[in-house]
Amino acid sequence: MFSRLFGTSKKPASGSGSSGAQPVVSAAATQGTVATMDRLSETLDMLDKKERKLQKDIAHELARAKEFTLAKNKRAAMQCLKKKKLLEQQLDYIMNNKLRIEDQKILLEGQAMTAETVNAMRAGASQMKKMSEATNIDDVDRVMDDINDTTDAVKQVQEAMGQPVGAMADLDEDELENELLELEAAELDAQLLDTTATAAPARVQPAQPAAVASPNLGMPAAPTATPVAMPTVPTGKPAQAAKTAEELELEALQAEMALPN
Repeated sequence: MFSRLFGTSKKPASGSGSSGAQPVVSAAATQGTVATMDRLSETLDMLDKKERKLQKDIAHELARAKEFTLAKNKRAAMQCLKKKKLLEQQLDYIMNNKLRIEDQKILLEGQAMTAETVNAMRAGASQMKKMSEATNIDDVDRVMDDINDTTDAVKQVQEAMGQPVGAMADLDEDELENELLELEAAELDAQLLDTTATAAPARVQPAQPAAVASPNLGMPAAPTATPVAMPTVPTGKPAQAAKTAEELELEALQAEMALPN
């Protein structure tokens, strides 16, 4: 039963050498602990059976003592009570032994768990030490230097590929910038001229004189609003409508024939 709890010891792999972590408890000690735990459990089972039998015997002797008491057989009743007392003493002894075994089991389980925990921690520390030795600071510095050198080389290649070649290399960037500024200024001037030409001048309304308060004499108040301008009568002759080509041709024909109009 306890072999499932603590596991079985495995033989070390061949060629592992003495560099591995040495366990706190040897394999033989672990196997001995498991065997001891199993034996203690078996002893507890045996004591449990003995305890149940004694309890039945005690109950049986007590029942017999009651029967003999009813039968007025005092001597037989006293013998049953004496036997009952001896059985009770043996029962107390068994119960005390069970407590001692339970205490030993708890202590052994705690020690075994502690040993297994320390073994696992020691194995982890040994593996961490191996990994630390495999990756020292000098190796890390060399790897970082290689990464930085490779990154710089890639940046140089990208910068070289981004340089203009051929006719693009002969163009003057300052000259192009000045030309672009001139185009933007000309476009802005054209927009300002269009805005000035299309804007209508605002008509200024003449200021109205302030009304002077006068005593109310029952007369209607003089109008203060500006009078509406009336349409003027035309004085010139009305403009004749333009004649069509057919009318002009008819007039010319009448003039030639001297016919009245």
